[in-house]
Amino acid sequence: MTAPSAATSSKSSALAATLKNLPDQPGVYLMKDARGSVLYVGKAQSLRSRVRSYWQKEVPGPAQQIVRSVVDRISDVEYTLTDSVSEALLLENSLIKRFQPPFNVRLKDDKSYPFIKVTLADDFPRIERTRKLPQDGSRYFGPYASASSVDEAMNLVRRIFPFRTCTIDIRDGERALQRPCLLYHIKRCQGPCIQAISKEAYRADIAQVELFLEGRQESVARALRTEMQAASDRLEFERAAALRDKVRSIERTMESQKMAAFARTDLDLVGLARRDSQAAVQLFVIRNGKAIGRDVFLLEAPRESTDAEVVSGFLGQHYARASSVPREVAVPVELGDAADFERFLADRRATVNAEARGAGSGPVSETALWVRTVDTATATRRGPVGGVRLVVPRRGERRRLMALATRNAAEMLAREQARWLADQGRTLGALEELATALELPVLPARIECYDISTFQGTNSVGSMVVFEDGRPRTGEYRRFEIRTVEGQSDVASHQEVLRRRFRNARPGDEGSAEERRWAMPDLVIIDGGRAQVNAAMAVLAELGLHDLPLAGLAKEREELVLPNRPEPVLLPTTSQALYLVQRIRDEAHRFAITYHRKLRARASVRSVFDDLSGIGPRRRALLLRTFGSVKRIRDAPVEQIAAIPGIGTALAAKIKAGLESSG
Repeated sequence: MTAPSAATSSKSSALAATLKNLPDQPGVYLMKDARGSVLYVGKAQSLRSRVRSYWQKEVPGPAQQIVRSVVDRISDVEYTLTDSVSEALLLENSLIKRFQPPFNVRLKDDKSYPFIKVTLADDFPRIERTRKLPQDGSRYFGPYASASSVDEAMNLVRRIFPFRTCTIDIRDGERALQRPCLLYHIKRCQGPCIQAISKEAYRADIAQVELFLEGRQESVARALRTEMQAASDRLEFERAAALRDKVRSIERTMESQKMAAFARTDLDLVGLARRDSQAAVQLFVIRNGKAIGRDVFLLEAPRESTDAEVVSGFLGQHYARASSVPREVAVPVELGDAADFERFLADRRATVNAEARGAGSGPVSETALWVRTVDTATATRRGPVGGVRLVVPRRGERRRLMALATRNAAEMLAREQARWLADQGRTLGALEELATALELPVLPARIECYDISTFQGTNSVGSMVVFEDGRPRTGEYRRFEIRTVEGQSDVASHQEVLRRRFRNARPGDEGSAEERRWAMPDLVIIDGGRAQVNAAMAVLAELGLHDLPLAGLAKEREELVLPNRPEPVLLPTTSQALYLVQRIRDEAHRFAITYHRKLRARASVRSVFDDLSGIGPRRRALLLRTFGSVKRIRDAPVEQIAAIPGIGTALAAKIKAGLESSG
């Protein structure tokens, strides 16, 4: 038997010392391998008991299955103390999203799940789709499983409560535009930009939207009926008719959502299906007896993980960001740490409710106040606001609904895997065809493509896009501002980009994050013909990368130009390989031109204002934030420009004259 090396012995000693000094307190732990990569993130009521248990022969708790796969690879354990298990769960989910450890259950595309955002910090709030959650005074509803789910909800709300969709800065008491847009004329916007509605009336409608998105449609309908009757008594029949139409729309929505067996129930029901290392969760959202949402979330789940671990992973990651937490969550299996999750969910419910009450700074509408009074009385009858229970349905309607959710999850997972297998088959065929046509030594699993975008030699930029196994890896895309090339030279710009990129290659640090970012490709594609390919080949030779496969894709005949072949390779027009390289080239072009346009827009705005004395960066930003564009500033009357804080009539007249002369 080979004796352990000094490095191995040192590593074991350091790990043993760490395990010996673990505190008996709640917290989060990270298990790392010898390269420092995070293998697993976990939370514990007692760090000492939980982490040490991994090295016991009989491992209690949810870590039981994963231990066999991960423990031999652990080189170090780091931990962070928290005040409670609830805090540990929040931190655990944050670290899982950050490090993407292979032995944790992870929501697929977790960073990009969409929300509905209500910009309550604005005088006239907007309602929009977003994937970011800054603490800017806005209120968020979600997460939704897909953008189509958000759009469906927003379209439903827009039909009942017209709200503005523009991004211009509209302030109370100020007319933002001289004429409204088309949406006002077709009654899809109430025209706050032309002062057609007061701030109080507009925010009252937004408050109704919030209540609607919370699932309290019945309460909103009752309040609107009261308003309708009051308007009728005042002989305001047009107002009463508009309120009647809103009530009817809400009633039709409620009828389609109604679930008789769940009257007065607030419940989230979680169904689970698994296949290999993939999992799907069907989430039924029931509020006040109505199914207001049903979404399927896809997860990556290690084969060794149990169903309870997968459900726990979903609950933690979903409710850490959810805008609504019910009194009851139905799950398909018993959870070993159910008590911890109930405390976590109760804390999240209290936090979410407090944020909902405190969001925005505007006055509370009569409708919202009426609804809150009714809901407070109802909540008092039901019991404490903060408590949340985890239950496993055993019989009756909930059991049947759980079976339905499980079937839906299984069907979605099967469809997703069938689509993935079909895509994988086509992609593999395309890569094999491309490797054969270009006589590559290996299948081009990693392909990088480069493009240059410029306008008359100004604001020149280069793009690098990365495809692995036929799929884009957007996190590894790179943009380059051209620094050394004067004027318009596509060839020289390509050389600068390639030189800067391949100087960053880290072939010796296998497995590190830096190596992953700058990994060597199996094929480099240049958007261009023979001149660009020859220039690229010279740079690669200069850097000692003679054997790196290189090709140029010429646009005119969509032919592939190779360094050592006089004749280009012309793929069949129906070739999957041609479709793949065209897609990669188009993505590089899109990425380059988007950045180029951004730089041009920034430069044009800067040049317009640079000639105006008295306009510095702060005033320029304030003008653009208020009006939205230089054209709108140019079209605005002097009085409207002068109304902006810090800009008087004299400066406004100078701005107006300067923009008109440059325009």
